Amino acid sequence: MQGEFEMSMMDLDYAGCKLDKKSTTGTFHLLGSSLISWNSKKQACVTLSTDEVEYIAAGHGCAQIILLKHQLLDYGVRLSKVPLYCANTIVINLTKSPIQHSKTKHIEIRHHFIRDHVQKGDCEIKFVKTENQLANLFTKPLAKDRFNKLRTELGILNIKNVV
Repeated sequence: MQGEFEMSMMDLDYAGCKLDKKSTTGTFHLLGSSLISWNSKKQACVTLSTDEVEYIAAGHGCAQIILLKHQLLDYGVRLSKVPLYCANTIVINLTKSPIQHSKTKHIEIRHHFIRDHVQKGDCEIKFVKTENQLANLFTKPLAKDRFNKLRTELGILNIKNVV
């Protein structure tokens, strides 16, 4: 069986913690229209730029894609080039080109593994407009209407309304 409808999205809240200025990363993964995995986590380090924190977040999303791909193999589902949506074009370019030293010299080497997995075809980084970024649900405080809209778009039901 060939899986064709896997999608992942990542977002962050740059320096969102008021105490230590660490960022929060959020990712979610869909298989078909079903939400199968999500994560919201404060990053372990303080970053120097929004590009760095987005790159780290993309790496976390890529790592989760690789894990899910291996788990789905047990069920006979093979996925290639799983799209990981990101709202930062610099991050997208960094995953495609190793020749951007001035923008990456401050990023730790361990975070560059995403570039290798993009080149292998495990995932593909694609652009998403900020207003279409569903992962905001996991990273930012939202107004009630925006929260409910994103929740509905992800297929998460309000349990009070289900009878």
